[in-house]
Amino acid sequence: MEPLLPGRFIRRKRDGQELGDHEIRQWIKAYTEGTVADYQMAAFLMAVYFRGMSGAETFALVKAMMASGEVLTWPGYDLFKVDKHSTGGVGDKTSLILAPIVAAAGLAVPMMSGRGLGHTGGTLDKLESVPGFNTQIDLPEFDRLVRANRMGMIGQTTAICPADRKMYALRDVTGTVESLPLVCASIMSKKLAEGIDGLVLDVKYGNGAFFKEQERARELGKALKAIGTQYGKKVVVLLTDMNQPLGAFAGNALEIFECHEILKGATRPGVRGQDLYADTRALSLELAAQMLHLGRPDLKIEACRAECARLLESGEALKHFELMLSSQSGRLSELPRAPHAHVVTADRAGYVQGFDTERIGYINVALGAGRLKVADVIDPVAGLEFHAKTGDRIEAGEPLVTVHGRDLQRLRDVATDLRAAIRIGDTTPPTTPLILATL
Repeated sequence: MEPLLPGRFIRRKRDGQELGDHEIRQWIKAYTEGTVADYQMAAFLMAVYFRGMSGAETFALVKAMMASGEVLTWPGYDLFKVDKHSTGGVGDKTSLILAPIVAAAGLAVPMMSGRGLGHTGGTLDKLESVPGFNTQIDLPEFDRLVRANRMGMIGQTTAICPADRKMYALRDVTGTVESLPLVCASIMSKKLAEGIDGLVLDVKYGNGAFFKEQERARELGKALKAIGTQYGKKVVVLLTDMNQPLGAFAGNALEIFECHEILKGATRPGVRGQDLYADTRALSLELAAQMLHLGRPDLKIEACRAECARLLESGEALKHFELMLSSQSGRLSELPRAPHAHVVTADRAGYVQGFDTERIGYINVALGAGRLKVADVIDPVAGLEFHAKTGDRIEAGEPLVTVHGRDLQRLRDVATDLRAAIRIGDTTPPTTPLILATL
């Protein structure tokens, strides 16, 4: 086998040539071991961003990234193991609701979560806003937790896909997040390494998604499903709307609060009494039902939906959520709250026409709810609270968004940007479905 020459390897992809399986394997191995530097990997990521990868190259990248670490096997554990992954959005918190529902339904949910990327939040960052919650659990302990509780939520350990762990952080700060083959490789290498039997993918489209056009999102969904199917996994893909923030809150501790409230059966009235938790609840239930259907194909999807709704309404899912937090040393009763809040009001009457969701996400990042650089420290209490959804009637002076954080002046400073990111007009906008399609 020829020795790896990083400069030549990068140039080949820069010039649009197809890389071989052994080359990609060598490259990922060298990067994992540190003989390929971050700046060289950054150049390669940018070349992939512009040149793309063939299906064969993407599959080779998935295999190489999986091979960079351990793969869980679950010996003697016969429960159907299923996970869910979302391609990311603002206020996207469904994992924290659906996992307890599915665990309560009798399936196992070994969930390895990621941190925020770009303008989107990450489940791991949300969980770490709970005081004491331990996301850095080793694999033997993770195995024990899942067998005991039918669920566990951890961060990517050094043992699982270490190549992706390094690349994930690098993509976030080099403008290469939205590359379809890199997204596929990152998602599927981690999910397949969990040793799962089934996977539900929530692929977002819209102005708050990484892939904004519906057809591009559909292309991603099909590519992800093809990789999972090649590995013999049961996979279903939902294409869902991210043209506005999901739910009532965006921000780490605030989203934990919303999930706990939904699991307790609470609602959140908006400016006209509408339930601002409704979309979070509906999407969480549908994703949970699809997960259950993968593990219980003998049940019709309608029966799976009914069972998931029952588990949520009965409080059984809440018990699994609280058990998961306490088993991983989380103290939910100590969930932090921001010392300051500033209400941004509507400057005119009308109907909410829509949100510039990506812009809102970056406003949230600037408040401290996300990262602009790898070394940035997240402020768990920073975030946004929404009081209206697209199509809602709002009067001048009514609350539009409440900004939460530690620095009151900083909260006031983003008011103009937030108003500019939420369009208000004289007519009711057309409605769009939350779930566009199931693949």
